[in-house]
Amino acid sequence: MIKNSKLLTILALVMVFAFVFTAGSFAQEYNIAVIIKATDSGFWQDVLTGARTADEKLDNVTITTHGPTSESQIAEQVAILENVITRQPDAIVMASTSSDASVPALERAYDQGIKIITIDNKVNTDKIHSHLATDNIAGGKLAAETFVEMAKQHGKSVDSGKVGLISAMAGVQVLADRDQGFIQGLNEYAPGLEILETRYVDNRIPEALSTAEDILTSHPEELVGFFADNNHTGAGVARAIAERDIADEMPVVAFDADDAEKRALEEGTIDALIVQDPFGMGFKGVQFAVRAIEGEELPEFVNTGVTAVTQANMNNPEIQNLLNPDMRAEAELAE
Repeated sequence: MIKNSKLLTILALVMVFAFVFTAGSFAQEYNIAVIIKATDSGFWQDVLTGARTADEKLDNVTITTHGPTSESQIAEQVAILENVITRQPDAIVMASTSSDASVPALERAYDQGIKIITIDNKVNTDKIHSHLATDNIAGGKLAAETFVEMAKQHGKSVDSGKVGLISAMAGVQVLADRDQGFIQGLNEYAPGLEILETRYVDNRIPEALSTAEDILTSHPEELVGFFADNNHTGAGVARAIAERDIADEMPVVAFDADDAEKRALEEGTIDALIVQDPFGMGFKGVQFAVRAIEGEELPEFVNTGVTAVTQANMNNPEIQNLLNPDMRAEAELAE
């Protein structure tokens, strides 16, 4: 009888320990929602590559990915965020297209205990745990400095003339910062150049193409070159340059580095790309979400960096690592 009692006690303890271990294991599984601005963009696919790499590297993380088709679909992105919150993830990593439209939902999620990491675009609330992004004003100034260099390489005078500035969308803070930085930089590095009125193209490549054509037609003698402030505007301007076969005489500097822009750089219809680190935003965004869930105090802002890429340096190993997120993912997972 005593032996049976001891046996029952041991079995009971084993069951208790098994339950505690199992419960503890489940408690360590973190569900993280990653919301991007658009699924139709190579830039945002690179962000997802970084997030998925972090997911694979971290045993206790499961991510879900979400986003509207286009960056112009702000209301749809907010609706996606609202839906995600109803599922009560442990954290949300979000690149909000609008600095304001997503704020009420993000603040509600924060108040519910969901950890909030924003990437790329800053939102107008303090109810986040960290923000990872490019310093876009600095990036815009780098674009201006690089533009002046490229113009000189094309044999253009920077003492006078006009520059076309094509922006994806109005009212988006990251784009406004890039444009502001470019204007400030050009005023510093080439004050004799006049920047034409900013043209907005609703983040559409065909619209960027037709706008570049219009500028080329309207200013046939005075135009020195173009600045395009994201991947879609860059691809559209490059097409206009290619169609007119004027790559040798018309410098173009564009932000980002999706496949179309990289081909344009190789072909010479874009002279320089101002490259962010979308892979790093996704990868570090998920890492920071885990750190926030585990109670770690995080920096308010992390500058993820920006680099000028030209034909002269695009094959350097560090640049190739930046331009090829799949290669970078392999390296991360091999560590």
